[in-house]
Amino acid sequence: MSVKVPTLDQLKRIAERYGMQLSDARLSEFRELMGPVLASYSQLDALPEPHATVKYPRSSGWRPKPEENPLGAWYWRTEITGASEGPLKGKTVAIKDNVCVAGVPMMNGTAVLEGYVPEADATIVTRILDAGGTILGKAVCESLCFSGSSFTSDTGPVRNPYNPERSAGGSSSGSAVLVAIGEVDMAIGGDQGGSIRIPSCWCGIYGLKPTYGLVPYTGVFPIEMTLDHAGPMARTCADVALLLEVIAGPDGLDPRQAGGPSGKAYSKMLTGEVRGLKLGVVREGFSLPGRSQQDVDEAVRQAARAFERLGCQVTEVSVPWHSHGIHIWNGIALEGATMLMVAGNSMGTNWKGHYTTSLLDAYARGRLTRAQDLSETTKLTVLIGQYMQDYYHGRYYAKAQNLARVLRAAYDQALQQCDALVMPTLPMKATPIPDANAPLAEYVTRALEMIPNTAPFDVTGHPAINVPCAMSEGLPVGMMLIGRHGEDDLLLRLADAFARNVFTPPAPPIGARKA
Repeated sequence: MSVKVPTLDQLKRIAERYGMQLSDARLSEFRELMGPVLASYSQLDALPEPHATVKYPRSSGWRPKPEENPLGAWYWRTEITGASEGPLKGKTVAIKDNVCVAGVPMMNGTAVLEGYVPEADATIVTRILDAGGTILGKAVCESLCFSGSSFTSDTGPVRNPYNPERSAGGSSSGSAVLVAIGEVDMAIGGDQGGSIRIPSCWCGIYGLKPTYGLVPYTGVFPIEMTLDHAGPMARTCADVALLLEVIAGPDGLDPRQAGGPSGKAYSKMLTGEVRGLKLGVVREGFSLPGRSQQDVDEAVRQAARAFERLGCQVTEVSVPWHSHGIHIWNGIALEGATMLMVAGNSMGTNWKGHYTTSLLDAYARGRLTRAQDLSETTKLTVLIGQYMQDYYHGRYYAKAQNLARVLRAAYDQALQQCDALVMPTLPMKATPIPDANAPLAEYVTRALEMIPNTAPFDVTGHPAINVPCAMSEGLPVGMMLIGRHGEDDLLLRLADAFARNVFTPPAPPIGARKA
């Protein structure tokens, strides 16, 4: 693909965009100067680009038929067998469809990207296969992963296995459902505002947003580099710990991991012993105006008190800055996602690491020709994010990033007195899926209303896990445990002790079968 010398009209439009007033004569002079520079791009085209080796054979697979996919959770089916031995031998895994799997179509929930097939595996995919895991396919995710509910994917809604009229949660919607109904043992999710913990909560499974930078994001479609997390989802803490153990640790290609923690032998740390640990129930995580449901608040408070029977100390703590967390997240996510995920065509610039250039090109061509097909949540994000950039010049994004340090310090201060914090994962139970012709206000509200407790920890990078803790009106309720940076193992130990001694979630009544 050769780079063409721009026309005068093209240069004139660029000049006008940047407020330059250049005559045609001066533009012609600039155009003449571009020739030698643009020749470098032809040389770049001739150089081979490094790609990770695809180590394990696979077929392209197939798009499942509706009768094979009653809850709409699978995007694509395949079967990729990993190494003959390893810690994941005998385990089946679903991969969220924002993660590159070589030779297998990837849609990221949007028709804008449909037809794209990655040429290389994401780091975490290679690690799963190296560990002996078997990948059974790609799980549906929400459109560009920008929804906490499960009705924005262009493949159709993903339905809750406890009540198909209700949301499964998003954006890792298919991952949670496939785990909950036993189609797979474990799954990969992604989390920028709660997208591992939200569907885990509403589908009654365990989902960990790891410490920021613990799991490499290389080969995963990003939203905002300071918010991006990938992590494990499973029906048991043991499987969450095992999958985290396999995928954690630096790969040298992801700038999110600079100075971040290395992995641990998480699967060996589930001792069941939690005596003497201190838990702080965060007052500001409850009774959220217009959002919290009383049965959810009460169930989580009871679950927290149950840790006392296990030998923990449980007290109430106040973190006033938690109430500001959603506003700080908005300031970062809306402008950051617009600049990276949309205007930056998913990769952006100004960072060192591995760029998935084929994805960048395929997505750019799709979004520029099919912008009308973007989800309503993405359109709203672009309108706000670009407006804030155009008229406030990134000031509020910058201030939000500065305030993120204050927010982190507020949680860190509470975690000096406690080993873990506790609050509802989500303030409400799974909400109804809106009608296909629902008003825009209902669509957007239902997609984003549940994130006030989850989103702040994407900003601060603290590890946080959803722990199923109750059933109410036939729907799961989730408790969120939050820990110090790098102490994902302690959260897993607490969650595992709770699961062993206090509450085991019932199997979903719809579609459940052994993986």
